[in-house]
Amino acid sequence: MDKKAKVLILGANFSGLTMARYMHRLAKDAIELTVIDCKNYLNFIPNIPIEVFNNHNPADTMEFPFHHHLKKDGTAFIQAMVTRIDADNKIVYYTPNERDGASEEKITYDYVVIALGCRLAYDKIEGFAEYGHTFSDTFQGNKIRNYLHNEYKGGPAVIGSDTFHQGSSPKTPKVPQAIAACEGPTVEVAFSLAEWKQKHGFGGTDGITLFTPGEVMVEDAGETILAELLPMLKNMGYGYKNNTQGIKRLTREGIEFNDGSQLEAELKIVIPDWVPHDILQNQPFTDDKGFVITDWYMRNPDYPELFCIGDAAAVTVPKLGALGHQELTVASKVLANEILGKNEEVEPVSPMLLCYGDMGGSKGFYMHTNEWWGGDKHTLKTGHTPYLMKISFKEMYRLTGGDVPAWGMGLSEVIGEHTFF
Repeated sequence: MDKKAKVLILGANFSGLTMARYMHRLAKDAIELTVIDCKNYLNFIPNIPIEVFNNHNPADTMEFPFHHHLKKDGTAFIQAMVTRIDADNKIVYYTPNERDGASEEKITYDYVVIALGCRLAYDKIEGFAEYGHTFSDTFQGNKIRNYLHNEYKGGPAVIGSDTFHQGSSPKTPKVPQAIAACEGPTVEVAFSLAEWKQKHGFGGTDGITLFTPGEVMVEDAGETILAELLPMLKNMGYGYKNNTQGIKRLTREGIEFNDGSQLEAELKIVIPDWVPHDILQNQPFTDDKGFVITDWYMRNPDYPELFCIGDAAAVTVPKLGALGHQELTVASKVLANEILGKNEEVEPVSPMLLCYGDMGGSKGFYMHTNEWWGGDKHTLKTGHTPYLMKISFKEMYRLTGGDVPAWGMGLSEVIGEHTFF
């Protein structure tokens, strides 16, 4: 029997878990697959705001155990913190984190897929712990849930992003320059918050201001959609502040920006900078900030046995879940073909934004565009269908353990484009 290829996947949130399921589907008994993650459940982050505004603790509903899915596939799982990656010798070092005091262990690989995501730099925003809120995990979700339902008096609210520090390298394919890491959630939360405020007698959009460090918010939506979206927000009554140059500090009274301006705010909802993890800093396979260099097949040019998908990859700009799914689909096919000795053609990643967002009141928006990357696709629709699709995807992902059907994304596009009410 031929020796199995040892495939190691670092990270088991959306990109890593789905990559593991796809690799099992494509390569089956030809691989010995191991997944390492610091936790044994997946945070279903996109739907945390829905739970918060419905006064549900997201930790009860948005944390999905996945070990049984990996076990069914025959995939090994190690709950640990990755501490070092030695790409020259194909070794990953890790520390099991079930109990404090564990010693550092190591594991070798034939192929490694880095799906570690990024560190969200809330700790770099002065005053965030005392006065800031966000929806990026179940802890923060429950924190803002308690605040909204027990302390919030209905005063001014600001929602926006800090500046994103994008990396660079001559080996990275050309990608757009992003001023903010991911602003889609800003718009989504603004819609949902306004509906929640209206429901609770706080005046809907009154007093809600959106802010961005850039010239325009959600620039990745492309000029055509922005020409529709930004006037829509203004007509709905939202305030809008651009060119803040980033967040200087949060205070009890409001928010101060690096451009010297400030806004009064009782509620401060912010999205931070996306920063590569320390173990990716100064690596021979990363750019000057620590993002992993890949081509559009998600493979490093100097270490062909090393792949990267999701937010840790330098080409993932902005940091969108939809891009991560496109990347893992391509990377899994490339890797499986190589292991199985196949010559099947694989198309490289062609970035696009595909998003179903919540607007509150069981309504949502559907956005599908590649204009920011030079394409000609630009669709924006609102209605009940996008909300139902967002809820349905969450249930499908939970039930399948990330093994999204190959036809799933295509079907979602068809529904998003042609089925609305």
